[in-house]
Amino acid sequence: MKSLSCAAVDLGATSGRVIVGSWNGRRLDLAEVHRFANRFHSAGGHDYWDVPGLWTEIAAGLRAAKQRFPALASVGVDTWGVDHVLVNDAGRLVFPTHAYRDARTRPGLQRLAHTRAALERIYAATGIPNVFYNASLQLAETVASCPAVTDLATRCLFLPDYFNFLLAGRMENEITIASTSQLLDVHGTGWSRVALDHFHIPPTWFTPPLRAGTVLGPVRGVPELQGVRLVAVPGHDTACAYDAMPADPAGGDLYLSAGTWSLIGFESDRPVLGPEAMAARVSNERIGDGRYRPLTNVIGLWLLEQTLREFTARPKDDGGWRRLIAAAERLPAPTAWLDVADPAFANPPSMRAAIDGQLRRRKLRAPAQLAGYVRLICDSLGRGHADALRAFERLAGRRFRRILLVGGGSKNRLLCQATADACRLPVHAYTLEGTAVGNLASQLVALRAVPDLAAFRGCLGRQLRPSVYAPRPDRPPPS
Repeated sequence: MKSLSCAAVDLGATSGRVIVGSWNGRRLDLAEVHRFANRFHSAGGHDYWDVPGLWTEIAAGLRAAKQRFPALASVGVDTWGVDHVLVNDAGRLVFPTHAYRDARTRPGLQRLAHTRAALERIYAATGIPNVFYNASLQLAETVASCPAVTDLATRCLFLPDYFNFLLAGRMENEITIASTSQLLDVHGTGWSRVALDHFHIPPTWFTPPLRAGTVLGPVRGVPELQGVRLVAVPGHDTACAYDAMPADPAGGDLYLSAGTWSLIGFESDRPVLGPEAMAARVSNERIGDGRYRPLTNVIGLWLLEQTLREFTARPKDDGGWRRLIAAAERLPAPTAWLDVADPAFANPPSMRAAIDGQLRRRKLRAPAQLAGYVRLICDSLGRGHADALRAFERLAGRRFRRILLVGGGSKNRLLCQATADACRLPVHAYTLEGTAVGNLASQLVALRAVPDLAAFRGCLGRQLRPSVYAPRPDRPPPS
């Protein structure tokens, strides 16, 4: 078949990119046409995203994609979860877009945490645990602190929904990104009235979520993209990353998207619910077709990213990273792991001080050099991944045979090996732009260039060669 080109707009919390995938019926070739930094900005004690700046970069990247690939067929947008905009009927922003790490949700989080009955009721209704970044808590704080916003706003659009609106003019909520909010009904595909009423959020702000793969129409917001269609791909980047996993159709695979967050889970026809699941913080997010993606969030490489900022000798290129990882590998295994679930690691002024503080409280010695922190963090994340694995095996009654790992962590052999050792399973690490590939897969299925996701995964699995990390012999477990 003639090669078909699609553009994936893939926005992460620290960077964004526009990647074009060219599909010839058997193979997907990627070309990065635009990459840019992203970060939230602080003002008046609160943290905000630069949404107009993101749109400017998206438009620039799509112009570059169209110029380099004149026959570009379609575009899809994915972003990180939970964050959103409030707009009026004309689509104008009526409230600033807070970043999910903003501390404004802490009081509401604590109030909900102190009411066991409410916690259980919300979890039973939504399948999403009580976490500081939930859109439910963000929107509840917005309504409580600025009541007039209910007169100004008529729609709540999550970030990929909003960029879809800017591109094609349609205000729609897509199901995977909606499922990150703690507002979707876990027993169906509509919004949970129990959750909306509890958090005092107007139900009229939302429309029934679309399934991923819906063609929204031609791109109008970037004039140079005449004739290009917009596809509502899985709006949540984790859903896209999972779609890129070359999974075994027979099952037995545990998925790990290792980046700023380690998102570990699996695909299921039914949610994982109940008191034990709530205690294990199992989040029943959705696949693009409406099925379930039970997962847990482990803090991930955010620990390492923020710690590196405090060292002048941090790596500047791939060679520097290889040398740093090699130096960390030569160190003895730590005698104790970090508790990676410690809320002190969420957004501290100094990550190194937060790590040292936890170690000090446990009467443990802090590393003396950067390589020591790298070793401690990677081994601790491996333990966090293993804890999640064991919780899923217990709660879902499953046994996993291997771990499929994508994301930036796939390049970190220390992290991959620590995960294999702690989980006692082989890790198959795929160095690919996982979220962009999953985004592109949805477009190819929507354009009928590929029959379905299973067919795409089969082709991708034949194309890729993973790095396989086998678990090493048992070692005495750290305390």
